Amino acid sequence: MSSLSLRVATLALGALATMSLGPAFAADTAAKPQASIPFADHGGIWDWQADGTKGLWVQSNSRQWYYATFMGPCIGLDFANSVGFDTHPLGTFDRFSAVVVPRWGRCQVQSLELSEGPAAKQKANG
Repeated sequence: MSSLSLRVATLALGALATMSLGPAFAADTAAKPQASIPFADHGGIWDWQADGTKGLWVQSNSRQWYYATFMGPCIGLDFANSVGFDTHPLGTFDRFSAVVVPRWGRCQVQSLELSEGPAAKQKANG
């Protein structure tokens, strides 16, 4: 077999392997439904609690909890006393929003999903 035909055969096998793994890979990485908190800019957020620097539990004024993950570590969030919620012009807090930590900066939200809330809050309510 010549080197050209060997390369073509290798590429063909690689393409077949990728095609056969495609549906399995897609099923494993299926995205969870994204949530949003309406009127976040007008009292739509009731409470929040930091999850270190990796995420934030946010409670809407209807007392439903959500969990926001960030695109990277949110420096300063783990010891912040207050945060700002930077919503888009419609005033909805969702995966396109950001959290502003005073004196530290903005943390871009990557996803916002429904949650049972932080562990301490679950024990207090249940």
